[in-house]
This record gives sequence, structure tokens and C-alpha cells, in this order.
Amino acid sequence: MPRPPASAIRPAAPAAPAAAVVVDTAAAAEWGRVTEDGTVSVREGETWREVGQYPDGTPAEALAYFARKYEDLAFKVNTLEQRVQAGGSGAGDLAKQAQHLVTEVTDAAAVGDLAGLRTRLDALAGSLAEASAAEAQQAKAAVDAAIAERTALVERSEAIAAQDLSSVQWKTVTEEMGALFDAWQSHQQNGPRLPKGVANQLWKRFRDARATVDRQRRAFYAELDETHKAARDRKSRLVERAEALAPKGVDGIPAYRGLLDEWKAAGRAGRKADDALWARFKAAGDALYSARAEQAAATEAESAPRIEARTALLEEARAVADEPNLAKARALLTRIQRQWDEVGRIFPREKERALDDRLRVIEQELKAREDVDWKRNNPETKARAGAMSEQLQQAIAKLEAERDAAEKSGNAKALKEATEALEARRAWLDALGG
Repeated sequence: MPRPPASAIRPAAPAAPAAAVVVDTAAAAEWGRVTEDGTVSVREGETWREVGQYPDGTPAEALAYFARKYEDLAFKVNTLEQRVQAGGSGAGDLAKQAQHLVTEVTDAAAVGDLAGLRTRLDALAGSLAEASAAEAQQAKAAVDAAIAERTALVERSEAIAAQDLSSVQWKTVTEEMGALFDAWQSHQQNGPRLPKGVANQLWKRFRDARATVDRQRRAFYAELDETHKAARDRKSRLVERAEALAPKGVDGIPAYRGLLDEWKAAGRAGRKADDALWARFKAAGDALYSARAEQAAATEAESAPRIEARTALLEEARAVADEPNLAKARALLTRIQRQWDEVGRIFPREKERALDDRLRVIEQELKAREDVDWKRNNPETKARAGAMSEQLQQAIAKLEAERDAAEKSGNAKALKEATEALEARRAWLDALGG
């Protein structure tokens, strides 16, 4: 069995690695040698370094065993180079793998061009260093942006918590705080990892703001529940009182209207409770109003003959307007009015008012005719009209004389003024019936 130096890990058996590796025996002979006691050394530059012992085999087998160790290392370096060329992996992770391979290659218990592997690894490390720096800069920018975004979430939540929460729309506030929390969780799950101190500080501020809003919300809804409970109790009692009015029928309507005023002042009991209680309260009122509707229908049926009688009197009253003799017209209307009252009350009242309005129009038309006749035949009015008529006739005579004189003298201006004044006085006289 090969014996590696104390610094190397002794192999469990001289078996080949799990992956099949093709060993270049000529290359192995170029980079390694075996002494008579089975000690194997590798050439590194101009010096030789012992890598182990293989006393129970031939020199070719000893070199082949340690050459396979080199091929394993070479395979890892090739794989890393391919991953770097393919891209897609983080430069930082690849740089760590390259550093780990450097450690493996340095003083490795293997026979081959170990210096060449280190050169290739150094080249990889150089290229990865630049990529790692750029990647670190991008990562820092992403972290800075994530800190700014989370800070914005914190500041918005703190602004919500700092406002007067006694007068807010809690549905809107709750939805916004929920959206902020969802955004926070999304940042934690999908965003870059923040420094622990910064992340803890931001979370504490965000958590405290949410706690303030939640505490105020719970207090608001607890108070609202108490308010709803008190209103629900008041309305339940109103429902019971309304339902107790059912035996009174129509007579219970005034009391029900009073209960309705109390209902409006009782406050809200919550939508579901309000709807259920209102359905019962309204049903109690509907029963009362249904009784009134039935009573009104019965009363209206009893009033049908009286409606027909008054309608017939209205047809007869149309003759009042056609009667030229005012005394006869008044007598006819008076008789109709007396018969109208004898008919009696009519229900519904709206129907009675409609019939009364039609008769009132006939009454007003006759009164207007009587007023005109009174003014025309009033002795005092006639006396005043006669005096005025005499004065106008005197004025007309005087103006006629002035007109004739102006016509003879050829005074056109005086003739015009006298003629206009004369026409005006004659028009007044005609209006007075003179």
C-alpha cells in the first residue's frame, strides 16, 4: 500500500477514484519518480517533493496511483474553468471554489504538473477577483435599494400610526397596512439579505407601527361592538312594542309613528342585526297600515253613492255659468250647495277635496260676475261717474272752441295740442259710458 508523508492523508486502499480516469504514464514518468523502497516523489520546478509510498507494487503502479490523484485535481480545475466560461454562477462563489482548489493543489499527494494547475488557478482567481468586485458592488447597490424600499414601507406605516386614528376609515387603513405587510414579506423572501443590524432596526419600527394601528383598531371595534349592542337592545325593545300594537289595528298607527321616530334615533346596530330587526319592525307597521287600508277600502265603498250624487250636482251646477240672470244663477247655486251638504262626507278625503275644488270654481266664477255687476250698478259709483262725465263734457266743449280758434288763426302748434287733448277727453268719456 502507498504511504503518503505525515502531512498527506493516507489512502484507504490503492483503488482508483470512482470516476474513470485515463492515466498518461509517460507524463507521470516526466513528473514523478519511485525509489527502491517504493517512495514516490513529484517534481516541482527543480526540486523533488515526496508525496507517499507504494511499497507493495511496481514503480509503474505507484506512479499510476498518484497520477490518478493529479488527474482528479485537473478534472476539478477543468470543471471550474468551464463554469467560469459558461457564466450564470456567482463570481464570489466561484472565487471561493478556486481558493479551495488552490489549497488542495498546494502540497498535494499527487504526481503531475501541479505548478501548471496553480498557474491556471491563479489566472482564474485574477479574473474572478474583478468579477467578484463588480458583483459585490452590484450586491451593495441592491442592498442599498432594498434598505431604501423597506425604509419607505416603515415610514408609511409610521405615518399611518401617527395620524388621528379616531376618525379614520378603518377598512381603508386595514387594507393599506395589510398591503404594506405583504410588501415587507415579499422583500424578505425575494429581496437581498440586509445587514442584520439594519434589518432588525427597520423591522422593530415597522412592527411597532403595526402594533399601534392594531391596538387602536381593536379598541375602535370593541367600542363599536358596545355601541351596536346598545342600539340592538333598544331596537329589540322597539320591535316588541311595535308588535304589541297589532291588536289595536288602525288606532295603533299614531303610537307606531312615535316608535318610528325612536327607531331613527336609536343608532346603528350593525348591518346584519339592523336588517333583521327592521324586517320585524316594518312587518308590525305593515300590519297596522294594512288594517287602515282595509278600513279605507270599506269606507270608500260606502262613499260610492255619495260620490255619484255630488258628481250629478256638479253637472247640474254647470248651468250656473250659462244663466244670464244673476239672481236666478245665485238661487240655483244656493240650492245645489244645500243639497251638496246634505249628501254627507266622502272618503277618501282626497276624493272629497277634488269634488269640492270643482264646485268652488263655479262659486268663484259666479261671485266674480256679481262683483262686476255691483260695481256697475252701485249708486255711489254712478254718482261719481256722472260728475266726472259732466266735467269731461265741459272740458271737451272748451277744447273744441280752442281748436276752432287755432284753426282760424292758423296756429298749427295750438291746433295740434287742442286736438290731442280733445281726443283724450273723448276717450275718457267713452270709458265712463257717456
